[in-house]
Amino acid sequence: MTDVTYLQAFVLGALQGVTELFPVSSLGHSVLLPALLGGDWKHLVTESSTTSSEESPYLAFVVALHVATACALLVFYRRDWVRIVRAFVTTLRTRRAETPTERLAWLIVIATIPVGVTGLSLEHVFRTLFAKPLAAAIFLTINGAILLAGERLRRRAEVRARRHVEPPPGSRPEAPRAAGGTLVVAEHRQLSTLAYREGFVIGLFQTLALLAGISRSGITMVAGLMRGLDHEDAATFAFLLATPVILAAGLLKLPTLAGPAGAGIHGQVVVGFLSAGVAAYVSVRFLTRWFTTRTLTPFAVYCLVAGGLCTVYFA
Repeated sequence: MTDVTYLQAFVLGALQGVTELFPVSSLGHSVLLPALLGGDWKHLVTESSTTSSEESPYLAFVVALHVATACALLVFYRRDWVRIVRAFVTTLRTRRAETPTERLAWLIVIATIPVGVTGLSLEHVFRTLFAKPLAAAIFLTINGAILLAGERLRRRAEVRARRHVEPPPGSRPEAPRAAGGTLVVAEHRQLSTLAYREGFVIGLFQTLALLAGISRSGITMVAGLMRGLDHEDAATFAFLLATPVILAAGLLKLPTLAGPAGAGIHGQVVVGFLSAGVAAYVSVRFLTRWFTTRTLTPFAVYCLVAGGLCTVYFA
């Protein structure tokens, strides 16, 4: 019997395309949904979290879904990536980054280093230890708490900033004082103004997405919000930063589809690939509009509720 059916391929592809970009953790949902459905679906989860899972057809299938998601991001941000790649090549020639696009190119490179190194060395360990229903449910709940905390910290920073920018009637405006333990006004920052060390720290945050239940886009957005970005810029940086990480991880493991793990599921891989690609493109288009005026709070509430209920169910 085939390990992945066409129905499973379509459903899991759509699930991957949506949850990889929505800040709710694709890895967590790819563990929890099959475990909740039970039967042949649950078998997919158990085989992908074993020490011999490198030969798992389900894992090979999931790799193809990640490549599809990355391709959708590349298509959506194609004009941005053309400018970023050109800017990066220019900096190699001039040995300096002067324009906002050139700085952005190097921010992406630097922020990719932590998750790249961690993923290559610890991905298998994290998957076999934590890609289990109860662990995924707990981390999904934690993901919700992180999103909620990020929103609250950002709101408090904005309130403090407004208090100093708009002093009470009749009072004299107080000049903001930086560093030294006094007063720092939280201002909206453009993405290109991030320091390279800040990009590295955001990349460190992204390594938490190796834990099933922690969202890559969510944790990256929270890190961006904490550095003064608005939701729109934080989302853009999260999606740009996710593209090379997801694509590289997928392409690195894609050859497994040509081996025993991919035998008999090539048709299912095509169905899942198309389903994931379309779902991811629709998702990123929706989210880029959502974050122009809205916040992470609804996603935080969903993760807290879904994660809490699943924790009780699998405990």
